[in-house]
Amino acid sequence: MIKHKSLIQFIKFGIVGISNTLLTALTIWILLKVLHCSDYFSNFAGYIVGLLNSFIWNRKWTFESKTKVSITLFKFIVTFAISYLFQLGNLYVLLHFTHIDSYICQLISIVVYTFINFILNKNYTFKN
Repeated sequence: MIKHKSLIQFIKFGIVGISNTLLTALTIWILLKVLHCSDYFSNFAGYIVGLLNSFIWNRKWTFESKTKVSITLFKFIVTFAISYLFQLGNLYVLLHFTHIDSYICQLISIVVYTFINFILNKNYTFKN
């Protein structure tokens, strides 16, 4: 039963992750390419949109958390901060040391963020 529950949670986390990635990437693209905002502002704003979406859906749907919102939110923000700092460091390296298009750099950095964020959320934020 536990394996089945974990598999369902993994699938739900993946679905939420895809929606987060799409929302984040779309927000970054609009800010970067349409509104001509800076790389870093676009990146930060995109991640805030994804962060809000992720917390709501993972707390209610993926993990069906009954823990107080304040406790889960604190852990979620810590997880986000760690994941985001790794992602931002990766983005900085790609933007300053490669000739890759800045939007492609953003997409690569999303992959870094997603990998780290999944591990931390599974083992810290929503761990039962």
